[in-house]
Amino acid sequence: MREQMWIVGHGYEGRTIAQYVADLSAWRADVVVDVRLNAISRKKGFSKTALRAALTDAGIRYEHRPELGNPKDNRGGFWAPGSADHAQAVHRFGELLGADAALEAVQEVADMARSERVVLLCFEASERCCHRQVVLERVKAVGAARELVTA
Repeated sequence: MREQMWIVGHGYEGRTIAQYVADLSAWRADVVVDVRLNAISRKKGFSKTALRAALTDAGIRYEHRPELGNPKDNRGGFWAPGSADHAQAVHRFGELLGADAALEAVQEVADMARSERVVLLCFEASERCCHRQVVLERVKAVGAARELVTA
């Protein structure tokens, strides 16, 4: 077992699939955990089937965890860090993470990060503008006995 947890969030905004996979390969990622509610994208290469294929070709496992996704009607608040809307969106998403399926998924991601290099995938380049920051915080809280590595 690894001495520390290894987990990082990485958005694909502004990246091609080749650039994104190159980033993951440089980090020696073992698994990408897709935290989008729906694993579809208008950006070529980032919908579930194509993404899984590109990652598999690079030797990286793919897991979609929709129970860690943020509902469409709660996304806008994340785009304005520091605002009341942002605080409200974070609060609402935090409540959603209290569901049994989400709690189980957070625990499973924390367990993965103890033995594998885990990357949380969502769209937004800036983690401050994305719900994956909240997911990372929850994983960190679950795995607090170990050091958390982030980028």
